[in-house]
Amino acid sequence: MLELTNLSASYGKSQVLWDVNMIVESGRAVALLGRNGVGKTTLLRTVVGLHPLGDGNIRFGNEAVFGRTTAFERARAGMAYVPQGRGIFPHLTVTENLLMGLPALAGRRKVEKTIPEYVYDLFPVLKELAERKGGNLSGGQQQQLAIGRALVTRPKLLILDEPTEGIQPNIVQQIEAALRRVRQELGVGVLLVEQYLEFAWSFAETFFVMQKGRIIESGSTTERSASEVERLLSV
Repeated sequence: MLELTNLSASYGKSQVLWDVNMIVESGRAVALLGRNGVGKTTLLRTVVGLHPLGDGNIRFGNEAVFGRTTAFERARAGMAYVPQGRGIFPHLTVTENLLMGLPALAGRRKVEKTIPEYVYDLFPVLKELAERKGGNLSGGQQQQLAIGRALVTRPKLLILDEPTEGIQPNIVQQIEAALRRVRQELGVGVLLVEQYLEFAWSFAETFFVMQKGRIIESGSTTERSASEVERLLSV
C-alpha cells in the first residue's frame, strides 16, 4: 500500500534522510525505531507531505504516486497522521475535535457531518467525555482523541508518532487493542515511530531501525527479539 523508494530529504543544505526504502501493507503494522534526532519524525512528515521530498519516490496505493503533492491531497487519498504531542485543539470539546477531521473526506466521497460510530466503539471514553474540552483530558485520553480524530477520515494508512509517550500502561493496552481492531476490522495499515520496544514487538510485524537518517536494520518482530535490536538503539 505504501512504498518508499530511495527517499531522501533535507533541511536547507543539510541532508537528514538518505535512501530510505520501506513497505507498509494493508492491515499490517510497521514500527520505525531509533534514538532521538535520527530522522524518524522527518520521515513521517515527508510521507504525509508536511516536509518536502528531496529525492526518491513515495507510492501510495496501486496507482497513486506522490512526489510533491500536498498534505491535503494525501489526506484525501487515505493517509492519516497523528503527530508527536497529539496536536489536539485544547479549547475545543472532544466532539468538536472529532468533527475537525471530517472535512478531509471532501473530494474523496460525500462530505459527512456525523462522527462514525466505530470511533466511539473503539474509544468509549470519547463518548463519555464528549463535551469536555481537549485540554482538560488526561494524556491517555488526549491520545485516544487524536487517534479517533484521525480515524474519522476513514484512512487506509494510519501514521503515528510516539503513540505511547507519557501514557500509563493500562491506557497503552487499551490503545493497542483498539489499533489491532483498526487493522483487523477496517484493514488499515499502521506505520508508527515508537521508543517503547515492548509495545512495538507486541503490535508490529515488521521493524526498521534508523540511524543518522538511514535504515541500518530491518526484519520481522517474530524472528528477532527486542533485546537483539535494543543494542542498536543504545550505541
